[in-house]
Amino acid sequence: MLTRRHFLTTSATAFAAGLVAPTALLRATENVSAPRYRIAVCDWMILKRQKLGAFPLAHELGADGLELDMGSLGQRETFDNQLANTEIRAQFHAKASEHNLGISSISMSGFYAQSFAARPNYERIVQDCIDTMLAMQVKTAFLPLGVQCDLAKFPELRPTVIERLKVIGRNSADAGVVIGIETALDATGEVALLDEVGSPAIKSYFNFANALQNNRDLHAELRTLGRDRIVQIHASNEDGVWLENDPKIDLPKVKQTLDELNWRGWLVIERSRDATDSRNVKRNFSANVAHLKKVFQPA
Repeated sequence: MLTRRHFLTTSATAFAAGLVAPTALLRATENVSAPRYRIAVCDWMILKRQKLGAFPLAHELGADGLELDMGSLGQRETFDNQLANTEIRAQFHAKASEHNLGISSISMSGFYAQSFAARPNYERIVQDCIDTMLAMQVKTAFLPLGVQCDLAKFPELRPTVIERLKVIGRNSADAGVVIGIETALDATGEVALLDEVGSPAIKSYFNFANALQNNRDLHAELRTLGRDRIVQIHASNEDGVWLENDPKIDLPKVKQTLDELNWRGWLVIERSRDATDSRNVKRNFSANVAHLKKVFQPA
């Protein structure tokens, strides 16, 4: 486990080895020389959660990078996180460099099924992610509030969620990183939530699927949230058809909307798999990566 004490006492050595970036560097880093839109895939969705094989596979799929998961959570005290090991982190850095891939973000996907509002040690769990972000030189994390913290269905959880987001917002701001949250709220509700939290280190991790599955106007949702509140985007819909065959998504129009907002960043593919061949990772994700690149990275 990468405890706070261990991280602090080994940070100088790790930075010298190229394994950790100081807070000031993370705050200042903004790779403006990179393409305006970069395409990543989720390691857990390509069936390579915290596995080195995710890198050559992502390269084969044509992606620019990976969203790495913190590992399973369940009823553990914290994530089953292999990246807490210095040697494993070094191997991940080496593989990313070998295949010329970026790491878009660190995901806490375990909170899809676990309650952020109910876990008594939530601060320690998220701190483990923050420490991993620093050690991996990654600026953005993904925190889904999940089915047990669906604020549309359980509005009574709102005060607890807000108070906890304020706490991790302070910790994230001190570390110079950003936590992107995914909620079940519409954009107006999410803006109100973010404003009440009031932390520059807590932003929206927008998901196409949430808008589309609830029959919301995807473009209006993006405009309501605005450039500065959206830290990253899960650019896929629920499984069924590939992005290029999805009648619910007009990707050129999405690009136009994001261009008008002057937004830039990572578009991360989570789903949009062909329902008739859903476990064919290479076929599904290579098709979706290629289509996003065609639209967002035209030659």
